[in-house]
Amino acid sequence: MKRLLAAAVAAVTLLAPALAQELTKVRFVTDWKAQAEQGGFYQAKAKGIYEKYGLDVEIIQGGASVNVPLLLGSGQAEFAIGSNSFIPLNMIAADVPAVAVAAIFQKDPQVLITHPRDDIKSIGDMRGKPIMISDAATGAYWIWLKASFGFDDSQIRKYTFNLAPFLADESAIQQGYITSEPYQIEKEGGFKPQLFLLADENYPSYANLILTTDDMASAKPLVVVHFIQASIEGWTDYLTGDPAPGNALIKADNPEMTDDLIAQAIVKMNEYKLATAGDVKLGTMTDERWKAFFEIMSANGVYDPKLDWKRAYTTVFLQ
Repeated sequence: MKRLLAAAVAAVTLLAPALAQELTKVRFVTDWKAQAEQGGFYQAKAKGIYEKYGLDVEIIQGGASVNVPLLLGSGQAEFAIGSNSFIPLNMIAADVPAVAVAAIFQKDPQVLITHPRDDIKSIGDMRGKPIMISDAATGAYWIWLKASFGFDDSQIRKYTFNLAPFLADESAIQQGYITSEPYQIEKEGGFKPQLFLLADENYPSYANLILTTDDMASAKPLVVVHFIQASIEGWTDYLTGDPAPGNALIKADNPEMTDDLIAQAIVKMNEYKLATAGDVKLGTMTDERWKAFFEIMSANGVYDPKLDWKRAYTTVFLQ
């Protein structure tokens, strides 16, 4: 694969002027319904950036009934979004032939949210207090919270993605995405909640990962390189330029998305530097961070310590 990639990378500049002559069709599955958190991909589609790199990309909108690993594993899609670092590791554990090739978000958008209160000024202050989290979270970032802050399962209260219990209880703590629930709380509750981004406390999960099949990675490395580069260009343009073209496609796919919802999400992605934490370049992944994530999760029973975790990702296409 490395030799193929070397040739592919060398060819990118040389072939760029001719890329539009013959487009390669690929299918790209998102991890949820169209939203600003996928905006850079839609921007690359809307502004012809994928075409510039020789790709005809069909974006397949995700949702509750869309199984990303199944679509990748069965060859019904060539690329997909992995919501977090658990997704590619889960696929390896289940023998799904797919791999993460880039991380659009350096920071996972996961937050814990409270009302304004004096007794909680850090995540550590929440130890021993009831916290509303989803069933899926108990086997995901909750593991890290237990290992890092001494949280206990007795704190868990069920989060049903309904804000009413939180809004009615000033002592409540709940999960959320920095780009979603906080805005809804401000709008419906009329107050600004306290936000605690797990990534700012060194939660090591990536988010918004680009996944591809093993077949694509080995047989068509140039296509993978082009998809990554075009997506990164799309994201850079979406976050720093005029996002209107991408937003139009988002709203076409998901009419529930409104201009205000999208606009505030873009503000939050930039404010919290989800895609470009510090000086880290868009797309970056490191062996050290994947190792740290796997060691925490395997030590707490999420994965078999003998799992070949390095199969879940590759940085070779980012070089």
